[in-house]
Formats: sequence, structure tokens, C-alpha cells
Amino acid sequence: MYASTQSYEKIQQLSELVTRAQAGDSQAFGELFEQYQPLVLSILVRRVGNYGDAQELTQDVFVKALTKLDQLRVPEAFVGWLKSIAVRMSINFIQRKKLVAGGDSYVDGVAAEDSGPEDVALASERRAEVHRCLGRLRDLDRETLEAFYVRGKSILEMSDEFSAPVGTIKRRLHVARHRLEAAIGEFAE
Repeated sequence: MYASTQSYEKIQQLSELVTRAQAGDSQAFGELFEQYQPLVLSILVRRVGNYGDAQELTQDVFVKALTKLDQLRVPEAFVGWLKSIAVRMSINFIQRKKLVAGGDSYVDGVAAEDSGPEDVALASERRAEVHRCLGRLRDLDRETLEAFYVRGKSILEMSDEFSAPVGTIKRRLHVARHRLEAAIGEFAE
């Protein structure tokens, strides 16, 4: 019985902190950050595999949480909601990193870490090739890829920007990636 009373009190404290933060209390949000920053950081370190990147992403997750906090309807769900933001942002980060490094299937063979001038030149040439092929795509495909990979927009932000449902944005992104892959394949032949 004592454990359940303790759990209830923790939930109540969390709910109060979130409600205060939603009302604009920066000290309450600071307390949420202090309590849940280690959790978010550990999730991101596991997902992105680099401590420095995970630290930067942790800051981004809390900035996103702060800007979207008013959308959280159930304060008690804060921890799960925060974890889902961290997971989504890590997926976006990994996808962007793959495109910049040329790690997607259509640019196989780019070294993850440059080991010499030849590798730097090859990676630069492949990036230039990707950009040339982006220019050959239809406007909607190019705009979709640029919004996600170049401007760093999330799927939700793109949904707002393009006035389209999230599912449509995901499909457009998927199709545009395949069209870019085909364009790069034609360019390489």
C-alpha cells in the first residue's frame, strides 16, 4: 500500500509541474528538465550512438516539448509524450545524417568517417551528385526532400507547411526518396 501511495504522489507532483509549465511557469519547466533530462539523454545515446549528438538532440527535444507543451492534454502522460518526441527526433536525425553522409541505399559506399583526402573528395562528389539529381526531380518531390533533409522539418511541421495529412507526407517522402534513388542511378550510368 505504501508503494502505491508513493506512486500516486509522484504522479500528482508530475501533473502539478506540467500544469504549471503549461501556464508559463519557467521554473516548473526547469524542474521537468532537471528530472527527465537523464532519461531523454539515455534514450538518445542508445538510438543515435554518439554522446555529443545525443546531448544536442536532448536540448532540441526539450525545446520542442516546451513549444508543444500546450498540446499535451493529459499532464500525467508527460513522460511517455516526452519519450515519443525523443524517438521521433532521433529517427529524423538518423535519416538526415544518412542523406548528408550518403548512407542511404542510393549512395552506398560512402565511408561513415573520412580517412583521407580521397574519401573527402569522393564524399563531396557524391553530395554534389545528390544535389544535381535533386534538381532533376519534380517540384513536389524536391520540396519534400529539401523540407525534411535540408531545412530539418519534422513530419508534423511538413504536414502543416504542405497542408497535407501526416500519412500523405510520409508517402511523399518515401516516393521522393525512391525517385531520387532512380535519378542518381540514371546519372551514374
